[in-house]
Amino acid sequence: MTGGQGLRQFQQFTELCAEVGFSGLVVTESGRTPFLQCAAAALTGVDIDLATGVSVAFARSPMVHAVTAWELADATGGRFRLGLGPQVRAHVVRRYGVEFDPPGPRMKEYVLAVRACFAAFRGDAPLNFEGKYYNLSLLPAMWNPGPLSVPDPPLDLAAVNPWMLRTAGEVADGVHVHPMNSITYLEETLLPNLAVGRERAGRAAEDFTLFVPLFTVGGDTPEDRAAMRESTRGMVAFYGSTPNYAFIFEQLGRPGTTEALRAAQKSGDLAGMAAIIDDDLLEHFIIEGTWAELPGKVKTRVAPLAGYDVRVVLYLAGGARGARFRQFGTLARDLANVTP
Repeated sequence: MTGGQGLRQFQQFTELCAEVGFSGLVVTESGRTPFLQCAAAALTGVDIDLATGVSVAFARSPMVHAVTAWELADATGGRFRLGLGPQVRAHVVRRYGVEFDPPGPRMKEYVLAVRACFAAFRGDAPLNFEGKYYNLSLLPAMWNPGPLSVPDPPLDLAAVNPWMLRTAGEVADGVHVHPMNSITYLEETLLPNLAVGRERAGRAAEDFTLFVPLFTVGGDTPEDRAAMRESTRGMVAFYGSTPNYAFIFEQLGRPGTTEALRAAQKSGDLAGMAAIIDDDLLEHFIIEGTWAELPGKVKTRVAPLAGYDVRVVLYLAGGARGARFRQFGTLARDLANVTP
């Protein structure tokens, strides 16, 4: 998983990722658009999968996302996946200046609208999508990108809560699991709700992809791992301050954690936020060990997901440099095609 960089720099980064052992890149959307990064990566011609993880759906019309994904599917020879997510209300409304509510129903309709665009591009049906939030009915031939020689780009959704997970199971091709996941969350929230959605659509688990970001803290000694461990503690505190994620702490018998994090955040006490994520709580969210131990520990972590197409995402690798980055690449190679 990686954020954006200068486009020429990202091409070099992509080549390095393929060299050291990564089979794919999940490109986040932050200060730079993930699509230009993916296009730059695709044009290197290296043997690597690309996915947005995730692009902010509501910031663009379904047609814009559909056309962009279509072009990237073509450029990558079918190795691009479109990952979408709603983001949070403040960013959607105040940064992008577009509508947000209600995010769940709007997101479900958005996916169906993108699929309607894909069908029109293929020539299977005229564009005629009518929904509550999106209406698309105009696609003259000169604005139609035309059919691809590869399958439609898969469409994956970021989903955390039960409603969105059920929706993803019903209408998407995969899910981007939140990095702040625990075995308890996977077993009690992710799997049962995905199953409900899949059953609505009559879909098998093996046809559904799970992108699972993991906080893998590697190093041959505790001292080697200390800085990465503390950085991860801060990330869990940051993510955990989101009200919609409070239930993840509650599942672990730690109610009130999100409220405490938000109080520390509002007062500007970043150290206090990190301190709330004590070692016992942190252990639920990280996988720590020597580089030799990590492959086995990762496989144990994703074992509950047996039957799905699992893509392990090394969340911390994108920020690593030098020898540590190459160690993450070796770990990626060891985990290639992992079957829980």
